[in-house]
Amino acid sequence: MTFIDIQHKISSAEYLDFGELLHESIKKFKDIWLTGLKMILILFSFGFVLSFLFNSIGIISSPLTQVYGQEFDVFNQSFITSFNMLPLTICVSSLTIGLLAGFYRSCKHLDLNQPSKNDLFYYFSSGHTRKILMLGIFHAVITAVTQYLFFIPFVYAFVPLQFFAIVFSNNTHLTEIDIVKISFSLGTKKWFLSFGLLIVTGILGMLGVLACGVGLFFTVSIIYLPAYLIYRNVVGFE
Repeated sequence: MTFIDIQHKISSAEYLDFGELLHESIKKFKDIWLTGLKMILILFSFGFVLSFLFNSIGIISSPLTQVYGQEFDVFNQSFITSFNMLPLTICVSSLTIGLLAGFYRSCKHLDLNQPSKNDLFYYFSSGHTRKILMLGIFHAVITAVTQYLFFIPFVYAFVPLQFFAIVFSNNTHLTEIDIVKISFSLGTKKWFLSFGLLIVTGILGMLGVLACGVGLFFTVSIIYLPAYLIYRNVVGFE
């Protein structure tokens, strides 16, 4: 589909039922939880290693070090922390988008009854690494800027940012800017529905904490399914 085709589908999107999408999220999670578990473990492992490396070489530092002996300013400190963390955030965002795209590819193949190897690194190994990195930069910068602007802009942007991976996964032919535009169009069009589903699935995903905390790795991937289901119902697959 072209950029114009997708935007037309979004602008003419019909009503989606909250309860039905929540039910579909839970049902889909039962089918894809193992792939989700692998993705979460990879993200956690890489995130921990990257954080350790960045701290070791001094690319990021503790916020307390920066305000020692100075008057603490929440507004300025929020800005400083967000942008000091930007290199790490870009790396983690890029990895997350790439792995999520592979996760959504597995979800699509399951829906279409197509064979799939559940290759989470598919988009890294198929020549899309540069585009993933650029999307990671967009994601990290938008996050940092909206955090600096505090609550309302950050909460608004939080929803469209969730659609980066699913839009990229199904439209690798589009430019990075087009993917960002489509994500914000879809996120804005279905903002309240998306936000509500993210809150509820987030609570469901946190239930894994009850299993001595380790269960969180098994359940948290459910929070990524609403974006997939909304995209599937609004835009669909070619």
